[in-house]
Amino acid sequence: MNISYSHEDKDPIYLQIVKQMKIQMMNGTLRSGDALPSMRALASDLRVSVITTKRAYEELEKEGFIVSIVGKGCFVSDKPVTFIEQEQRRQFNQSLDQLVLCAKALHMSHDDLICELKKRGL
Repeated sequence: MNISYSHEDKDPIYLQIVKQMKIQMMNGTLRSGDALPSMRALASDLRVSVITTKRAYEELEKEGFIVSIVGKGCFVSDKPVTFIEQEQRRQFNQSLDQLVLCAKALHMSHDDLICELKKRGL
């Protein structure tokens, strides 16, 4: 598992960890049933507080991406693919909202926006 963070990012470190782990789950790098590093091990690897990794794991568990088994550790949830697709759709819609705001700020027409999307293969 490859995770990095930036102090210059607007998101707190625990959220950066959450986002990167979700991406790895959605792209198949982390699969259902995979064991995650312990909170202490991850904190040590990233050189952050255990509180930071604990908060990230709690957020992932609350959202259903991971499960915690007492005495065994944390594992990637066996949520159905539709759950992952729903999260991808949510992120897509969030990005699309940002795109629309930027296009409006630039006073782009509908045709200009479509043209830009076509240039990028859509």
